[in-house]
Amino acid sequence: MTLDQIQEQAAKAPAIGASIKFVLDGNPLFVDGTGDKNVVSAEDKEADCTITTSVETLQKVKSGDLNPMMAVMSGKIKISGDMSLAMKLQSLIS
Repeated sequence: MTLDQIQEQAAKAPAIGASIKFVLDGNPLFVDGTGDKNVVSAEDKEADCTITTSVETLQKVKSGDLNPMMAVMSGKIKISGDMSLAMKLQSLIS
């Protein structure tokens, strides 16, 4: 999943009303949904919710090969901050 793909999907989804940072294989991906639309960048800024995982794990969750809850329970996905925001992510990554 590339930055361009995520930007395209995030632009189609309704603004999430908060900020989320993905850390994928150590690389930050910041989603600012506090305005009228979701804006995605490679900035490493503080976010309301931070999700740390690998690109491989994210792809498996996106494709349905891995249950997101199981990924969190097994430590493949780590979430810090506002957990309720993590529940809104399906619209950004599907």
